Amino acid sequence: MTHPLKVKLKEAPKTPGVYFWRNQNGEVLYVGRAVNLKNRLSQYFLSNLEPRMAEMVQQAVDLSYIQCESLLEAIVLEAANIKKYWPKYNVVDRDDRSFIYVAINEKSEFPRPIIIRGRELNKFPSDKYKVFGPYQAFYLINTALRLLRRVFPYSTCTPHSGRPCFDYQIGVCPGACVDAIESWEYKKNIKKIMMLLSGDRTRLLKKLEKENPDQARAFRHIQEVSLLSKEEDLSIPRLRRIEGYDISHFQGKESYASMVVFENGEKQGSEYRLFKIKDAPASDDERALLEVLTRRFKHENWPRPDLIMIDGGSPQISFLSRELGRLNIHVAMVGISKFGGDRLVFTKGVSKNFKDLAAVLKPTLLKVREEAHRFANYGRKRAKKQTAIR
Repeated sequence: MTHPLKVKLKEAPKTPGVYFWRNQNGEVLYVGRAVNLKNRLSQYFLSNLEPRMAEMVQQAVDLSYIQCESLLEAIVLEAANIKKYWPKYNVVDRDDRSFIYVAINEKSEFPRPIIIRGRELNKFPSDKYKVFGPYQAFYLINTALRLLRRVFPYSTCTPHSGRPCFDYQIGVCPGACVDAIESWEYKKNIKKIMMLLSGDRTRLLKKLEKENPDQARAFRHIQEVSLLSKEEDLSIPRLRRIEGYDISHFQGKESYASMVVFENGEKQGSEYRLFKIKDAPASDDERALLEVLTRRFKHENWPRPDLIMIDGGSPQISFLSRELGRLNIHVAMVGISKFGGDRLVFTKGVSKNFKDLAAVLKPTLLKVREEAHRFANYGRKRAKKQTAIR
């Protein structure tokens, strides 16, 4: 059956923008941004839509959008509306502590944008810091700030150090490190960045065209396509939370499994877990991993991973995918094969877009693997130490 809102695709423009899904009570269910509104919105009517989004679309009775002149503007507008409406399907499976924000200490001599997590907000009091967000993806706002820095340089080095930092040498630091700029002059660029993050792009452009035409031209020509080279595939989950697993053996008898957690590319040490293998045969890593994953998913109060990384090749991935499926545990999974030169290994039938996304995340996945290996060895060494004490 065709969704009644699909007719709105005919009028949707092929421009950047922000879109809103609403239910029968007029409540905003989801806010999203797009490089190309028409292409993005059409994905919501595909048969292989991610389950969470499919559920949202079934509840929706209205779809609207706001066109933007740029993707940067769309990112800022999306954040403002998430903050305003706190939509159910933007925050499902996550709390406000996991969102991304940008904090700027206006009272500092040389302020700079700092990317923080919601759980860190209490460290950035409103009497000192101006906070912008929430943003849904670390990589997106991080890349946006890097691009803005090309037009509005700011310092991340130690002021008055007397040594030129690398960023100063390549033109993205105005020289706080070598006293090449006064604080009042430096803060002009920070105020311009703050204007953009506040949603005042139009006023900012007018100001730039009047005061600094060269900077206005540079700002207009920022290569925003590098922020998001292509639309995200809605048939796959956003890979915010990655869990990595590894097995370590002690004297061929006791085995331990590590679970490490990365969110938006950063370690979450407080969520690490160490499992002692109880039932799997000694040295049977496949059965040990199956046991651990089965036990892990019994903890329904733990945040659900968007992706699981296994230190193993095709046999391990195929086995785990099959056995977990029989237990009605369905989760995206990727393996890293040491014997294949750290080749990424996938379950059968995954989309090319998923493989491309995993390839982009490969540096992070390698970090996850090394951290899982380190933490598993820590468990083994701790067991060895306790045995020696006995």
